[in-house]
Order: sequence, then C-alpha cells, then structure tokens
Amino acid sequence: MLEARLSQAALLKKVLDSVRELVTDVNFDCSEEGIRMQAMDNSHVALSAIEIRAEGFDPYRCDRPMSIGMSVAALTKILKTAANEDVLTIKKDDDGDSLGLIFEDSKTDRVAEFDMKLMDIDSEHLGIPDTSYDAVIRLSSAEFARITRDLSNVGDSVRISVSKEGVSFSAEGDIGKANLTLKQGSGTAANVDDEEESEDDEPKKKKRKGGASGSKDDETVPVRIEMQQSVSLTFSLKYLMNFSKASPLSREVALHMSNEVPLLCEFAFDDGFVRFYLAPKLDDGDE
Repeated sequence: MLEARLSQAALLKKVLDSVRELVTDVNFDCSEEGIRMQAMDNSHVALSAIEIRAEGFDPYRCDRPMSIGMSVAALTKILKTAANEDVLTIKKDDDGDSLGLIFEDSKTDRVAEFDMKLMDIDSEHLGIPDTSYDAVIRLSSAEFARITRDLSNVGDSVRISVSKEGVSFSAEGDIGKANLTLKQGSGTAANVDDEEESEDDEPKKKKRKGGASGSKDDETVPVRIEMQQSVSLTFSLKYLMNFSKASPLSREVALHMSNEVPLLCEFAFDDGFVRFYLAPKLDDGDE
C-alpha cells in the first residue's frame, strides 16, 4: 500500500505545472525512498525527471515498489480543485486500479476525496549516466525565466556561452540580435514573475512578494560559475521557456553544461528536485 501526505498541496501542483507542457501520460515510480518520475517529451528532445523524497512527506508509507501510470492532464485537473494550503494525502492499494486523493482544509474542516482512474503505460526507464560537466552556472530562477522570455521575442534559439568572466545568452532572428551577459558574482532578482497565472489569481499576484521561498523583493541571488573549460552551446528557447515554469519551486536554477552533451537544468527544493535534460542544437557547420 502507498500512503503519502503533503502538508501543502501547492508543492505537487507546482511540480505538475512544471512538466505538463512536456509530458502527457507518465509512470510515477514509488518506493520506500520516495516518488520519482522520468519521461521524454513527444519529440524525444527533452527528458523530464522528478523526485520527491520520502522525507518530504509526513507520514510516508510504501510497502513495496509500485509503478503508477496516470494522465498528467487528469491529475492537474483534480489538483486544481485543491487550495494551495490544503493538506494532500495520496493513497493506493497494492492491487488497486485508482489513485485516492484527499484534500483537507484545516481552517474549515472541509474534506474533498477523489478517486482517479489509472493507466497501464509501457515506458522504458532511461539510465542517466553521472556526468562531470565542464561548467555549472547558478542564477536566480526568476532571472532565467525572464531571459528565456525576453530572448524568445527575438529568435527561436539561444546560444549560452560560459567563461570565467561570466555567462552570455544571445539570440538572433528576423528582427535583429540580442545579447545578455551576467558576470560572475553579480546579483539577479529573486522575485518570481507569475505572468503565467490565471486571471483568477490576479489579487494574489499584486500581494505576493519575494521568490518561491518567500524572499524579500530586494533580495538577490548571486551568479555563481564553476568552470573547468569554456562552453558554448545552442538550445531551443521553446524548451527552455517550458523548463522555466519550474521557477516557483526554487529560488535558484543550476545549468550544467559540457560541449556536445545535453544540458542539465535543475530546480532543487526541500526534499526533492525537478530536472530537465535538453540536447543542444547543431551549428550550421556541424554534420
């Protein structure tokens, strides 16, 4: 039997929001260590990986390893009925064909229960080798979201170049060129811009301050670069914009890069992470 309780439904809602544009039907692999998910997008260009460790739940019980197949869209619809502060409990019997979701509002004693139908999904678990990357760039997730959004107005691709002095993001399109450089140690805004929220959330946007961890408006996240050698790679901005939807989960994003190796884009949070892997685009001169 699986039983996992989250003190706030907001965490799972944010995790699902970060991948719902990339994956459709997925298996959540549950074990005594926690809950994991790994899936490729339909174009087999990007890989999404999620982990919420057992320590992130209270309580957490998983009697034996199980794989739970479900529609991301269906789960997202059910989670929309929960308030962010609701206590969320997930339950599944060993031989059950549905997933139980219980939302509890401690202030009003309101309890909502859902049984979501599950799916049989054939999926291959890809082994991701441990890689020593040539460069790791850490910056605020809010700044990363802003960069990808701004550069998408100029072109479809972005070249990310890393040196000891800093990291530059450049794009080129029909209307011209754009280049943005962040220097080692410079501060980037920690405030997450929630433009993607619905109109119903407008009052919340005006009141909200700080990033995902409740930081102050004027708090900044320094750019930190660890580099073995310079790296310059080109990626699809469409995918990077989708990755940036994980920004509400973490104040900081880590970009792991090596020449001719897929980018690892990681958003770490308490007791878990969301990771994305994206293959670089080939330059015109490459075969």
